[in-house]
Amino acid sequence: MSGVELVKVKDIDDGMRLNRWFLKYYPGLGIGRLQKLLRTKQIKVDGKKAESGTKLQSGQEVRVPPLENEAAENVSARGISPRDAAYIQSLVIFKDDNIIVLNKPSGLAVQGGTNTSRHVDGMLEGLRFEKEEKPRLVHRIDKDTSGILVLARNRKYADLLTKAFREHLLQKTYLALTCGCPKKTDGEIRAPLEKAGEKSVVSAAGKPSVTVYEVLDHAGDKFALLAASPLTGRTHQIRVHLEHIGCPIVGDDKYFGGERRKFGEIADKLHLHAYKIDLSAIYNKKLVLTARMPEYFKDSLNAVGISFKE
Repeated sequence: MSGVELVKVKDIDDGMRLNRWFLKYYPGLGIGRLQKLLRTKQIKVDGKKAESGTKLQSGQEVRVPPLENEAAENVSARGISPRDAAYIQSLVIFKDDNIIVLNKPSGLAVQGGTNTSRHVDGMLEGLRFEKEEKPRLVHRIDKDTSGILVLARNRKYADLLTKAFREHLLQKTYLALTCGCPKKTDGEIRAPLEKAGEKSVVSAAGKPSVTVYEVLDHAGDKFALLAASPLTGRTHQIRVHLEHIGCPIVGDDKYFGGERRKFGEIADKLHLHAYKIDLSAIYNKKLVLTARMPEYFKDSLNAVGISFKE
């Protein structure tokens, strides 16, 4: 039959039940439709009839019939295409029964808004895997900021994570390429912030805001790579605080003004990356996760002569 695939079971899926395997790799295929395909022997394992609970072994071949109709059904019923499901799954860097962690690329919004139709929130259906419900957002990072985004896979961890983020119990470390280098190699920026339209500004009437930083490397006084950790959670906090001390982030269109596009050898993107998060406080054991730096960020560091070993 045209369109039939014989898909080999990967080592990482050894022992996985067939129904969970289909949920993982074909999230648009409904349970009812899967059962029908199994009953009519359109799905087989190593050429033999299989059940939804059949345990797969590494190297076995799963016969997968054409699923175009299921893909179309998925778009209308769940609001996500197989292409988007595959894309959002490619961003996963950690997954267990309670959380999923993504390495979000710069330019992908976490939630929808004006002129924003493609975002993480709209693709969460593609991250159900073996679960009955899709994961939940528990915090946000800016659209143009890359890096770690944590999702909860159940209500218990949604509540735990929401509380932990609200109370700043989870240490987060960002990497920022700045124009200019702080005079001190490490320090604490204390500058109250308040919202002013779509931006935040330093204001005596603002809310207390604290960011600690460390200079990891620098190219004279022209550029520097900083590790920055916000101790409070104000909008655009790191971006405003670094601009406040005279070291705006390269590629920042909100807090850099006309200087943003003057660096021909550097990508015209925000160079702010959510690099590390310590989740030990909610796991009661050490769990620190890191997200690899985007290629454009690495290329920019190389272009200005700054080194960083991940």
